Amino acid sequence: MWRYASLAVLMWAVACTNDAAPDRPLAAETGRIAEDEVVYFVLPDRFENANPDNDQGGLSGNRLSTGFDPAHKGFYHGGDVAGLTRRLDYIKGLGVTAIWLAPVYKNKPVQGAAGQESAGYHGYWITDFTSIDPHFGTREEFARFVEAAHARGMRVYMDIITNHTADVIQYEGCPVQACPYRSRADYPYVRRGGVKGAAINDGFLGEGDLSESNFLRLTNPNFAYETKVPEAERAVKVPGWLNDPIYYHNRGNTTFRGESSQMGDFVGLDDLFTEHPRVVQGMIDIYGAWIDEFGIDGYRIDTARHVNPEFWQAFVPAMQERARKRGIDHFYIFGEVFDPDPGRLARFTRVDGFPAVLDFAFQSAVYDVFVRSTGTDRLNTLFESDALYEGGSQTAGKLPTFLGNHDMGRFAHFMLRENPGLSDDELLRRTVLAHAFMMFARGVPVIYYGDEQGFTGDGNDQDAREDMFPSRTASYNDNRLVGTSATTAASNFDTSHPIYRAIAGMSAIRAATPALRRGRQIVRNYVETPGLFAFSRLYGKSEVLIAFNTGASPLRANVEVDPGSASWRALHGVCAPASSAPGSYSVEIAPFDYVLCISEPRA
Repeated sequence: MWRYASLAVLMWAVACTNDAAPDRPLAAETGRIAEDEVVYFVLPDRFENANPDNDQGGLSGNRLSTGFDPAHKGFYHGGDVAGLTRRLDYIKGLGVTAIWLAPVYKNKPVQGAAGQESAGYHGYWITDFTSIDPHFGTREEFARFVEAAHARGMRVYMDIITNHTADVIQYEGCPVQACPYRSRADYPYVRRGGVKGAAINDGFLGEGDLSESNFLRLTNPNFAYETKVPEAERAVKVPGWLNDPIYYHNRGNTTFRGESSQMGDFVGLDDLFTEHPRVVQGMIDIYGAWIDEFGIDGYRIDTARHVNPEFWQAFVPAMQERARKRGIDHFYIFGEVFDPDPGRLARFTRVDGFPAVLDFAFQSAVYDVFVRSTGTDRLNTLFESDALYEGGSQTAGKLPTFLGNHDMGRFAHFMLRENPGLSDDELLRRTVLAHAFMMFARGVPVIYYGDEQGFTGDGNDQDAREDMFPSRTASYNDNRLVGTSATTAASNFDTSHPIYRAIAGMSAIRAATPALRRGRQIVRNYVETPGLFAFSRLYGKSEVLIAFNTGASPLRANVEVDPGSASWRALHGVCAPASSAPGSYSVEIAPFDYVLCISEPRA
């Protein structure tokens, strides 16, 4: 249970809003680019339950039939699209300009081996790619949500999956979701059950020839395993072509290494044969239709690294063109490549053709510096790697940055795990400080729902997916939250929460200051210990200096600035009115705090 922080610390956190510029929309609203956005990532099932009538998705029976059990962290809890619509003003109050929602397509309600079942509340076990899952509401309710978000100036990014479907295809002789991967060398496409098996798929040349004529020779899916589909699920997938096992790799579970990374089943999920021309065109048709009908603003692409580059080279331009025809020139595509190495992330912008990828390298560096208290030189190393992306720093400015998420866990959990006995005061300060770094450094900041209410979680995956509406899950309700005495057993839409107010203040400053969204970033100072990290963002004749103190002691330092930046004013903290000398500016920063100083116009 959280213990009340001192009044001084609460006033400090709230003060982040006091320095904010007046609330006003971004200039040239229709001309917004990716760098202008502040994104809110939300799992609809865990956000707000506006319609209890859809909690069971129109199904009957126990939780293994309906998927609904609000007391269990692995089942549906009742949140829906109508709940998102109801709380749009709460989200907008954070300064959010775009909402990324976890998949809302129709899922297999429950899957998993006996005794290990869980539900598709997260949205990643799709059976019908063309429909809204009944647990989340109706097509009409989704349309109203998009319309209501757009009316508030907020964009909508849908989470999509092309790598896999729900687990429907089974393999003879294997337990559910437990078949080991069988390689192309040991189980070639032209032999049944191994190199010594009977000849099948005569003349098929594998992925070396991605032509339609080559794939017409692929007619038998039983090269590695004997596939089978339960009778009750033979037609469960929509569109109908997805029910044919020939459009899947059928090689068993991925080991996340080598060829299995792109051809293996992700924990039993049916891995699509994304090299196949029919699969490529089928996915283009599916997700193009969502753009056509609802006028959404972008796609976050799940498990991007587990799909072959040639697929993305066709799919990404097709989605961009579909959006342009719908009049959506700002369509934003970013892929999930779960890797902290910026070199490997950059590969997906250079080879696969992604305009942006989720910046796991940023998250890793923030974890080291703000959680584990490593030297701030780690951040400089991160930003030096921006040159690796296709388009260099310009592309790096479009990367979605984040502190934690639904898979790896929440930032505040990392802080508590790595720093046992951390006081409430320090936990709040360091949490706000990390959000400030995300909000003002290059990139597109992504707020994970609930972080603004001090959610901590107990770990990753299901343990980081708490309810915003009153929760019935005991393992959530006993958590220590940040900046509040509340628990998740009550509704958590408190706009006076110190973290909510801090983020709202940061968003207002960011919206009113083009340099903090679009400005070129130059690292000014870093150290090999906890302490100073400073950078400037330059835009037109404006320079904004942002300096952080990641250490537990106050600091005073001279920071290099542009020689033409002479007169300064504060956007946050205390800023000296003038440079100490041309090109040098003095900063004083309290422990776990930052200053935000602007000089405009430069000479």
